[in-house]
Amino acid sequence: MNAIADLFDLSGQAAVVTGASSGIGAGIARLLGRAGADVVVNYRSSEHGARAVVKELEDAGGRAIPVQADVSKEEDVARLFEEARRAFGTVHILVANAGLQRDAPAHEMSLEDWRTVIDVNLTGQYLACREAIREFRRRGMVPETCPALGKIVSISSVHQFIPWAGRVNYAASKGGIMLMMQSLAQEYAHEKIRVNGIAPGAVKTNINKSSWEDPEAERALLDLVPYGRVGEPDDIAQAALWLACDASDYVTGETIVVDGGMALYPGFREGG
Repeated sequence: MNAIADLFDLSGQAAVVTGASSGIGAGIARLLGRAGADVVVNYRSSEHGARAVVKELEDAGGRAIPVQADVSKEEDVARLFEEARRAFGTVHILVANAGLQRDAPAHEMSLEDWRTVIDVNLTGQYLACREAIREFRRRGMVPETCPALGKIVSISSVHQFIPWAGRVNYAASKGGIMLMMQSLAQEYAHEKIRVNGIAPGAVKTNINKSSWEDPEAERALLDLVPYGRVGEPDDIAQAALWLACDASDYVTGETIVVDGGMALYPGFREGG
């Protein structure tokens, strides 16, 4: 049992979690902190939410700091990692989670809404990954801390492979994340940098609150989820913890789909 617990122990490691003031990011930050990691809780606008996550981690005996940064801005991402280094010395884990939606039919979607989603969801992840890789390589290997030089977990969506009408910008950004993640994994595996992804399905967060907050909407959503419940942030956080720890040391370039079976095309249960 102790050997298993040791595999999930992140003591002595520092993690940056982007978009961590609520929802999936907050759940991941909390779980990494409970596993012993020092956590940088990034937020763009919700300082209150980020400070609540930090307080929860500190009250449990951990170390955490909130850092405001817009991941779509190169200078903000550089500052995010500089503040992480100042607080904790280095960074061992990046969870690139920050994302948003701006929905509209394609023929009505503004260029601004297209660019905003691509800039945050895709370019923002690239900038964070690039900065993390630079920090991993600057620090070098510390075998007594962990066997990998660094770990990156990209939070994507089942819509990296399921088309989504009315949200072409979002689906395009998530499809891009998948191939970005795989390309980075291929490029840096020989340096012992592991890069993996998580593709959540329907999860109870503010971004999709209208889809689950009332019983009728939730029943309609569950038609797409064979497992019979809407996911919780902790469902994603547990997968992120596994990818961030030594238990997954031989895994890179992979996506874990955490969706209650949404990607199984449940409409075909009755024969199509």
